[in-house]
Amino acid sequence: MKIPPEVQAWLWNVGRDVILPIALIAVIALVLIWGSRRVVHGLVKAALDRETTEGTAQELSALEVKKRMDTLDTLLTTAIRAFVVVVAVVMILGELNLDIGPAIAGLGIVGIAVGFGAQSLVKDYFNGALILLENQYSKGDVVTIANTTGTVEDFSLRRTTLRDLDGVVHTVPNGQVTVASNRTRTWARINQDVTVTYGTDLEKATLVIDQVGREMASDPVWHRRVLEAPHVERIEALGEYGVTIKILGLVRASEKWAAGGELRKRLLSAFAANGIEIPRPQRVVLAPSGQPTIEPAAGPTQDELSVDSD
Repeated sequence: MKIPPEVQAWLWNVGRDVILPIALIAVIALVLIWGSRRVVHGLVKAALDRETTEGTAQELSALEVKKRMDTLDTLLTTAIRAFVVVVAVVMILGELNLDIGPAIAGLGIVGIAVGFGAQSLVKDYFNGALILLENQYSKGDVVTIANTTGTVEDFSLRRTTLRDLDGVVHTVPNGQVTVASNRTRTWARINQDVTVTYGTDLEKATLVIDQVGREMASDPVWHRRVLEAPHVERIEALGEYGVTIKILGLVRASEKWAAGGELRKRLLSAFAANGIEIPRPQRVVLAPSGQPTIEPAAGPTQDELSVDSD
């Protein structure tokens, strides 16, 4: 059956003016969709490789790095592909000579409404991606975020789950993480203030404290956890109750709290053995006879006098 010339001409025009542009748009969209995964993967890998060699992600395992890379790959690739598909569909509708003005206007209104309603959600995901990329913290770290301190039990692109010292679980949207204080990143400092009474031989007190620090650092239980023996750094203050001595040292980050408690316990024993007194205020009690009796006051406690600056 022979096709009439006018039909052939119409088919040719349709193929040239409609089908070919639509096919070209579809091919370009498919190429962009296919290539987006490779481009995003390359960019994410380059960023994470730099963090693992030069930045804060050096302590992450290969498995953790791969999980973070896959998460960022999926998020960014999905966003790019959705954008490409929407643009391609709009262009194809335009090639079909359909009136897409109302549709675009409607999509714009819907987009604005969704944007206002979901801006916090978008902020959560965007900030979560940055936290992953920059390795601000990961599971198991003790952090302070959004005025909440706890151990990171779970982390996703949208929220971070913390469990505090009382066992309370806090869920913090990543969009609220403006400052992340990681308390368990590689090493931590023992920063301990100890107050002794006026009249104490400060040279002797310094020798005793330094000796306690050296013994703790050489103890088989602690020598792998103490990176720098606690030692007297300076006389910190001349206070109401006595002289405050600043003690500094370095430990592995996860041992910060245990090491501080161990140091305080050893200092109490060493002070008692060497006759170094920790000051306590005294109060005067009037007996029935009218004679004043001086006895130690109930406070302040050693915790008040020996404050761990951490």
